[in-house]
Amino acid sequence: MSTEKSIPQTANQDSAPHGTTPRADLSPKGAIQSDVAFDCGWGRLLFGQTFTKASDLANCLRAEGPGRRDIAFYILDPHVVLAAAPQELFLDPSHTYRLNFKKYQPAPNPPRGFHIRRLTSLQDAEEINRIYAARRMVTVAPNFYWEHRDSEAITYLVAVDDQTNAIVGTVTGVHHNAAFGDIEDGSSLWCLAVDTQSTLPGIGEALVRALSEHFKERGCAYMDLSVLYDNKQAIALYDRLGFIRWATFTVKRKNVINEKLFTGSSDEYEALNPYARIIVDEAHRRGIRVEIIDAEGGFFRLAYGGRSVVCRESLTALTTAIAMSMCDDKRVTRRIVKAAGVRVPEQITVDENDNARAFLEHYGSVVVKPARGEQGKGIAVGLTNWDKMKAAIEFARTLCNEVVLEEFVEGVDLRIIVINYRVVAAAIRKPATIIGNNKSTVRELIERQTRRRLAATGGESAIPIDAETERCLAVAGYSYDDVPETDASIPVRKTANVHTGGTIHDVTGILHRTLIDAAVTAARAIEIPVTGIDFIVKTPTEPEYWFIEANERPGLANHEPQPTAARFVDLLFPQTVPATVRKALQM
Repeated sequence: MSTEKSIPQTANQDSAPHGTTPRADLSPKGAIQSDVAFDCGWGRLLFGQTFTKASDLANCLRAEGPGRRDIAFYILDPHVVLAAAPQELFLDPSHTYRLNFKKYQPAPNPPRGFHIRRLTSLQDAEEINRIYAARRMVTVAPNFYWEHRDSEAITYLVAVDDQTNAIVGTVTGVHHNAAFGDIEDGSSLWCLAVDTQSTLPGIGEALVRALSEHFKERGCAYMDLSVLYDNKQAIALYDRLGFIRWATFTVKRKNVINEKLFTGSSDEYEALNPYARIIVDEAHRRGIRVEIIDAEGGFFRLAYGGRSVVCRESLTALTTAIAMSMCDDKRVTRRIVKAAGVRVPEQITVDENDNARAFLEHYGSVVVKPARGEQGKGIAVGLTNWDKMKAAIEFARTLCNEVVLEEFVEGVDLRIIVINYRVVAAAIRKPATIIGNNKSTVRELIERQTRRRLAATGGESAIPIDAETERCLAVAGYSYDDVPETDASIPVRKTANVHTGGTIHDVTGILHRTLIDAAVTAARAIEIPVTGIDFIVKTPTEPEYWFIEANERPGLANHEPQPTAARFVDLLFPQTVPATVRKALQM
């Protein structure tokens, strides 16, 4: 029930205990059970009001299974419970909120672009786990969902994109009377999670409302939830829906999953961006010493035994200055990988208007980019008009004196993460898109979408309000002040870079072998041990591709739940690799 850092664009998982499984029928009133440990799949919920002895509750929490997150909820005297096992338990820093159904007001309008339904298949279960994993929540065995899909005690709802039919959010609810014979007719909300890559607005709110209405129809009096005290975005949502603070507490067991909640963190750690933090977290899990050198710049030192490595996010001294200079200049990168047999689009350096105009006339559609740069800055894609291309060249020159033109190739943007010359993750990157509602201007929709992307990425993704966005809007027939019609899908960038508001969608499991081999070949040609290789492909399941560039400092956090940080730390400190993983990597 507790929400992780940024709902509605994030997660809300707190729950746990193992023991009692959901029952298929409602208990008669007054038949409340004792010492209830309700299994939710990712752990057990211990309902504090059913325990008469604090020591029994503490011992139940201490019996938490490996890889599970148990939650003791409705604890009125947490100090007594903690005293029973002070070295193993901690007081969760979350607030409890309650929605009184008598005061609940349904939404005036239904959600647009998606619908809410119950879980209906094992594929739904897999998709829920995908969202959980991306939110660093504890996943659930798919069979557990399936076996309890018709349970009276536990309810799984999913939000489904109307266009793609993809699951973009989920929430779990527990009916207390069915779970343990609750005489108060209560219910609770757990595991609210929204796909970080979805651009649809209002998913979190719609899921909360749908669960509220589900339990109200079943005669419940209220619905409770737990949310971290500093999750301002989630709390603002709950306040808006009519939830009020409730005086009860949550106790959990000290484990790896909960570690951040009971160890605290330094100001330096909090200042790290997600790309540095994911590596630091993996190092901490392995007992590797971390020294933060400059949090704002993403610099830190990792030390284990006699070995010490300074990192800037995923960049280390293992990447040579030569490899960095190859990646820095897109023209050099292209020549190096082409010589290794990797397919590349045609490219020239702009030296005068004549050669640029001739290149445009020959290819019809081109890409303008600074010869040196990162994060998609200064790149204009799909230019077919000389005046617009000339303006793009002039803007690119403000970022780098040398500008290149590249043949525009049709397809989707594929980023492949290669670590130690093995493909670890792959994802399709999609350009930023807004969806009209017949009320808001394009500028307002962009600002709203940026707020969602910032929340989902820890402040790393935002749609720029600049000339390139204005150009993309003009191609689609809009200006910043226009009000798009309902459900109009408007691309606002051509590049799919995450830093300019793009979204990223994992395709690791379906990557064609030719793409894997080409990415590894490119990394070996540059002699770079950690890199993000960018291709344009028709689809990740087919062999056709064009190499675009190599990134010497790829954002590993963008590819969760793929084990990018784990493989990165494996490279730096192979002695910390578990024996089972080491054996698998040697196969």
